[in-house]
Amino acid sequence: MWKFIVRRLVITFPQIILLSLLVFLMAEMMPGDALSGLLDPNIDPAAIEEQRIKLGLNDPWHIKYADWVAGLVQGDLGQSFKFKMPVTELIEQRLVNSFWLGVATLIFTYLIAIPLGITSGRYNDTWADQMITGYTYIGFATPLFIFALVVLWIFGFQLQWFPTSGSVEPGMVPGTFEYVLSKIQHLLLPSLSLALITTVNTVQYLRSEIIDTKQKDFIITARAKGASESRVYNRHILRNSLLPIAAFFGFEITGLIGGTVFVEQIFGYPGMGQLFLESVVGRDYSVVTSVVLLFGIASILGALISDIILSLVDPRIRIK
Repeated sequence: MWKFIVRRLVITFPQIILLSLLVFLMAEMMPGDALSGLLDPNIDPAAIEEQRIKLGLNDPWHIKYADWVAGLVQGDLGQSFKFKMPVTELIEQRLVNSFWLGVATLIFTYLIAIPLGITSGRYNDTWADQMITGYTYIGFATPLFIFALVVLWIFGFQLQWFPTSGSVEPGMVPGTFEYVLSKIQHLLLPSLSLALITTVNTVQYLRSEIIDTKQKDFIITARAKGASESRVYNRHILRNSLLPIAAFFGFEITGLIGGTVFVEQIFGYPGMGQLFLESVVGRDYSVVTSVVLLFGIASILGALISDIILSLVDPRIRIK
């Protein structure tokens, strides 16, 4: 087992290095730079060019990449031209919000998906299964940003049950009960919107696992021995069907990354996704490269977690 984990870790480090190189080169190929279109047009172009030289924006790409990597190793992600502050501090502020959004979304995802998947798989081809399957088909066909806009319009603006933007009410004192309650209220609507769409994959997968497990020989044998139906489902079918779901926990994390970009922008939730879009529009490439790199590392680590859990569930896949 430990050999498998070590080998996966050894593979992970080159992936992160390659990812950093690709992210940096793609940022370099984007048109303009942090000074493009952001300065007064009446400023002397020579002064702007002098500033570019001072900031190292005209250096060869390999020199800029080496400087960037050196900063990464020291925890220095550079300076944000748009927000006028170090990128490290900026990401620290937004990362907390995105973390809690991801945690809440995962909780809602499994709270919704597991009961629906179990019901659909256990009572397949019934009216309950047809309703749940219909929900998943609608979820597959509905773009996340459209669904989030509709949810925001209905529950935020029309019914006014939830806040429509921000992560906390202005003026709240951190650490107080009112502050925590306000954070939860601002978190519920975006996390539920994201969970209701992302949960359809888990529902369908769990349903398929249960239906497939019901037809296994050991299930038929258990029934032939006179085991009660509840014992067959709880001790055999459900236990064997839920284990692979745990193995895909890491991929759930990866899937959330793309969703949070749209959801945070729509709900005005100040997280990493919103920061990414604002930085792209403002050509703040020091922030863009840092955020994309963190997203990529999260995806790689998510796949690593899934592989480790899957190897625990099914030892046959371990690398010898």
